[in-house]
Amino acid sequence: MKVAVLMGSANDREKMAPAIAMLERFGADASEHVMSAHRTPKEVAQFAGGAREAGYSVVICGAGMAAHLAGVVAAHTTLPVIGVPLSGSPLRGVDSLYSTVQMPPGIPVATVAIDGAANAAVLAIEILAVTDTDLAKKLAEFRAGGAK
Repeated sequence: MKVAVLMGSANDREKMAPAIAMLERFGADASEHVMSAHRTPKEVAQFAGGAREAGYSVVICGAGMAAHLAGVVAAHTTLPVIGVPLSGSPLRGVDSLYSTVQMPPGIPVATVAIDGAANAAVLAIEILAVTDTDLAKKLAEFRAGGAK
């Protein structure tokens, strides 16, 4: 169970760290990548297009302001993509939320709350637990323990 955690900038690491921590808590193989939908679009498309073949099952994308990273990734893969709109702009992440959640039909991005990286990881675990009974058991224990 391999999950990619992408962020648009190295400056987003602190806000995306809860995703990595939560994935590791469940024993998922989490890898962190910094790439920008605007500054390195070819790299993003190449990564997304090869993500399934590279063994990834879910991709989590955190980005602020225009926040197109999750949408660009979703356009280049059929894997589940979870968007984390990040705060930091004068609009405190509302612009990121709208950019992440407003996708055209057929190219969905599951979107969590602004700065909701931990919940993005839990959602990724829920997706993976559909076919992994051991992970489903860990998830049930997590929920029974108050989900913190």
